[in-house]
Amino acid sequence: MPKTRLSEKIVRESLCPDGQKRLDYFDVKIHGLMLEVRAGGGKTYYARYRNKHGQLRQVKIGKAEILTLAEARVQARALLAQASLGEDPAEQRQVLRSVPTLHEFVIERYLPYISTYKSPNSTDESILRNHILPRFGEVHLDDIKKADLIAHHQSRLASGAKPGTANKDLILMSYIFNLALKWEVPGVKGNPAKGIPLFEENNKRERYLSTEETGRLYHAVVSSPNQQLRFIISMLILTGARKREVLDACWADFDLARRDWRIPKTKSGRARHVPLSKAAFELIESVPRFEGCPYYLPNPKTLRPFVSVFQAWNTARTSVGLADVRIHDLRHSFASFLINAGRSIYEVQKILGHTQISTTQRYSHLSQATLIDAADAVTLTVGNALSDLGEKF
Repeated sequence: MPKTRLSEKIVRESLCPDGQKRLDYFDVKIHGLMLEVRAGGGKTYYARYRNKHGQLRQVKIGKAEILTLAEARVQARALLAQASLGEDPAEQRQVLRSVPTLHEFVIERYLPYISTYKSPNSTDESILRNHILPRFGEVHLDDIKKADLIAHHQSRLASGAKPGTANKDLILMSYIFNLALKWEVPGVKGNPAKGIPLFEENNKRERYLSTEETGRLYHAVVSSPNQQLRFIISMLILTGARKREVLDACWADFDLARRDWRIPKTKSGRARHVPLSKAAFELIESVPRFEGCPYYLPNPKTLRPFVSVFQAWNTARTSVGLADVRIHDLRHSFASFLINAGRSIYEVQKILGHTQISTTQRYSHLSQATLIDAADAVTLTVGNALSDLGEKF
């Protein structure tokens, strides 16, 4: 391992002796700069140093055919300076090499994780496949910058997506990076989606069933050729559960003695319990069972949960002039019925299984009749006082 003051001539003319695989030259001008000369003729610059634990480490600077000696010395100085400050350039490079692309992270970590509490056909999978991975899939996580996400967010709106739809991309990316931070994925030091404002959603749709509409809808589903639809829709109206929670329910999930329905797999990933009203209890008891089938409301043809009931549902709602009512509106309506019956927002939050009260507030809806009653309460309270002042009511 000869030590010498490297020069461009030495670099150019040095050869590896016969019988050796390589020969290392150490520069006396920049202690730690090494030139590796290989039997095949290749030559590469390296920086050698000891890390803070005293271990000998080596970092590749570059090929001598590409870098000049002066350029190699500049690179060596920078790397050796890092080492003298307690950093480990070799370790840093190893970390960089292990940073996954977004596609790798999604396939290997994210999707397997959410599969424990979301269906394979979740909205996440669709957003990733159609919008996020085509743009960022081959980009390493540490190379996705805030400016990139802002540009993507704006481009979705420009392409015709509604504000709420465009926001879903950003919300999903924020969740992905929060998980990457939590799991200490190499190279991820922050969340580039943090602090990016969401578009104002003026397209949020509010649709609540009235008592009369609920009756019309019930008669329509009872008349449906799909004999299970009447039970599915009734269960949704009486419990406020999500469609997939009802379709995937098993008989073992119900504790009829306690009037409790345990939903083991929810949107949040945690199990939740739904109290069963007298009507819901009676509905469950009236549902026919299929021998050997564990599911509560299976497709009679397959004895498996329905993949979709849209066709039957669409026919039923359209037949009674309620084509604008979505299945998820039944959950909204359930919350509205509770609020209008005088139940507290906290009770509704608990029954619906919301982790944030703000979500419940968005679902709750006071009918006009309830609001008029509330306004009349003011008259009852202050009416007499105003009458004393000569006001007439």
